[in-house]
Amino acid sequence: MELPPVSAPDLAALLASRLCHDIISPVGAVQSGLELLDEMPNDPESMALVRNSTKSAVAKLQFARIAYGASGSPTAEIDLGDARSVAEGFMNFERANLVWSGERAYVPKNVAKLILNLLVVANASVPRGREVKIEIEELGASPRITITATGAPLRVPLKFRTLLAGEPLADLIDAHAVQPYYTLLLAQEAKLKVELTSEGETAVFKVSSAA
Repeated sequence: MELPPVSAPDLAALLASRLCHDIISPVGAVQSGLELLDEMPNDPESMALVRNSTKSAVAKLQFARIAYGASGSPTAEIDLGDARSVAEGFMNFERANLVWSGERAYVPKNVAKLILNLLVVANASVPRGREVKIEIEELGASPRITITATGAPLRVPLKFRTLLAGEPLADLIDAHAVQPYYTLLLAQEAKLKVELTSEGETAVFKVSSAA
């Protein structure tokens, strides 16, 4: 797998654009709810809108802090318990149910970030999804992680599939392609490989050592 070059400033700008895209909807809903409360103080539906939208925005920001953020020094490790917690918060506002199994441990930050970014890809593959399952099978020198997305229609993002296959994209990396690109860049940096198989209503993403 050979990824097209993207400069550090462009990658930072594209990830910032992606983050803004993810949180603009719940933040906008909070604003709408507050405007409704100005007109109808104590309206229960407006209060519910503000409350739920605020929870969604916070969950997305907590998820993004680990999935896209610096997370300390280049050699920092992340507690998979924390990664699981933000993943569950993120998926509380998605259609698919999240199932996470495996040991809790500290892992190199790019491994944890790869799991979370593959969760985003898997979730996007089943827009009407039933379940996304993360299995931490083995950690250490030769990690094995499986992420399974189940739902219909099954639509693994085309740009992810194209990049994974090492094929050229029709366009330059943009705000739509940056998250799949970043996912595979994390795998490359962590010296891991990602394999994808799909059949029927199921897509399986397997992570293992590239050596």
